[in-house]
Amino acid sequence: MAAFNKFNLTVDDFANGLDNLNADALKVVLTNNAPQASWHNYSDVTGELSTGNGYTAGGAVVPSTSATNSGGVETVAGSSVTWTASGGNVGPFEYVILYDSASSKLLGWWDYGSAVTLNGANGDSFTFAPSGAVLFTLQ
Repeated sequence: MAAFNKFNLTVDDFANGLDNLNADALKVVLTNNAPQASWHNYSDVTGELSTGNGYTAGGAVVPSTSATNSGGVETVAGSSVTWTASGGNVGPFEYVILYDSASSKLLGWWDYGSAVTLNGANGDSFTFAPSGAVLFTLQ
């Protein structure tokens, strides 16, 4: 999986208790626009894919999320999310963005290095799979 990149304000949000990652649903969205330092909320995301062909705008819930803090290190875990193209193509997209759906705060993103398009005629799938079930860590 690609490396996690945090949004700069994510650390401030944690420090101010704005996110409850043990209770809030975390979602991932697909976009072909590079995340910007000025983005802070889900509404700031541009270029998210439209609903259709196996993708739903607003993103997919990351199952089985949990957060733990040990020695000042916050570790957020979660399970895989898979999109399968059906009836048409999904994409292109290069970035997967993680956000807290309760607060709409953006947490971070993964850059897959080049645009991905799922071919609907072939039933192509894309699986976002956290490395060792760890979405990210913050210190």
